[in-house]
Amino acid sequence: MAAHTPHARTDLPGSLGAAYAEDADGHRPLVGYTALSAVFATALGAGLAETLRGGGPERIGAGDLILAGVATHKVSRLIAKDKVTSFLRAPFTRYQESAGHGEIEEAARGHGLRLAVGELLICPYCLAQWVAAGFTVGYLRAPRVTRALAGMWTIHTIADALQLAYKAAEERS
Repeated sequence: MAAHTPHARTDLPGSLGAAYAEDADGHRPLVGYTALSAVFATALGAGLAETLRGGGPERIGAGDLILAGVATHKVSRLIAKDKVTSFLRAPFTRYQESAGHGEIEEAARGHGLRLAVGELLICPYCLAQWVAAGFTVGYLRAPRVTRALAGMWTIHTIADALQLAYKAAEERS
């Protein structure tokens, strides 16, 4: 691999990213991160615009927050790690290995926006903010449908936990 000068480790013009990336172990797609942040902020703002004008419920209840929290965890892992959803990540990632229980490990690939999207798509913690924003807007604009979807993914999470517990019990006996 060719040695990078510090500013070549980011996609910012000139030396704008040099101080930030001088100790980076690879390319940091700061412009790509900026683009993703702008998309997130724009989509969330557009989703909340009607609510800010007075539409939607006054608040999201505690039960719905718990339901959405569990569902956010599940949806984030489905997008980031599930074998079956690998086709969504494939343009931005490279397969690494099986991670067990229907999950796989992948690495982001490319430079710039492609690398930034790849890093987002393989990180369930990173995706959780996007998924949580979707549930938040959903609860404010279409609470019945959102509650049903959150319930479905929460049920899926409970079923996964029971499958793992069952398998662990079988292995102990």
